[in-house]
Amino acid sequence: MSGRDPHGLLGQVDPLPARKFVIAVQKLADDLTYGLDGSRYRGSGIDYVQSRPYAPGDPIKSMDWRVTARSGKYHVKEYEAQRRYPAWFLIDTSASMVISSTRLSKYELALRTAGGIALACLDRMSPVGVLGAGDSDLRIEPSLAKDLVLQWLLRLRRYRLDEPTRIVQRLAQLRPTLKARSLVFVLSDLHEVDAVHAIAMLAQQHEVAVLQLQDPAEVTLRGSGFLRAQEAESGRGFVTSGRRQLLDQSRITNALRRGGVGHLLIRTDEPFLPRLRLFLRSRGIAGRGAR
Repeated sequence: MSGRDPHGLLGQVDPLPARKFVIAVQKLADDLTYGLDGSRYRGSGIDYVQSRPYAPGDPIKSMDWRVTARSGKYHVKEYEAQRRYPAWFLIDTSASMVISSTRLSKYELALRTAGGIALACLDRMSPVGVLGAGDSDLRIEPSLAKDLVLQWLLRLRRYRLDEPTRIVQRLAQLRPTLKARSLVFVLSDLHEVDAVHAIAMLAQQHEVAVLQLQDPAEVTLRGSGFLRAQEAESGRGFVTSGRRQLLDQSRITNALRRGGVGHLLIRTDEPFLPRLRLFLRSRGIAGRGAR
């Protein structure tokens, strides 16, 4: 397990490692763009869009005196309004996420990434909620409280080595409760059958972005030949070849693309921050500018 704690903890749960974890999450948030949900809706915001004729009830402080003087008619300024879509983070807490051939497991990387994006959401006043995609019924409704985000991140640092994936079930529970359009991030290795289909169904009504975590051992085990292995979540034994990929990645990628789902594959042994920043911006999820 590459140095994992047999008691099911990501590192030691004492103040110093917890503090370092929070610092790493905050640094990732600072390295991302200003936040999420840039908008082209006009309203009361921070970026000037245009001036329009004054209408009764418009606040005096929004008057555009330069255009008023030039045209001889009262005009007010309109600004770009920020969309405040609630952002949900569906985090895969299953056993396959914590089995690792590298220093950083898929689960650790998922938590850091979720935390960084969540804090970036708060910077743009988008409330953040979380849903655990495992046996635990962790569900925290969207909130603008940074302390609450840090609390569920630290809580999720505990894991089990026999926990199954329940992405399909959690999405089925979440979907009818989303009364307004929402932004949903799914952080998973996508080992669950039918998970991709359930995600694509959600994307018909909401903005969905999948950050798929991948360990290099899932691609190939060089020089290993045939080997006997055991599936982490179900305990099912099987025989495979070291050159055989555990997942049909092209099928997953194509299915998500056809479903209109934003998809970014993140390997635990490769840098990912520039691609993550570009992914958020290209999907229209991230605002303009960077810290």
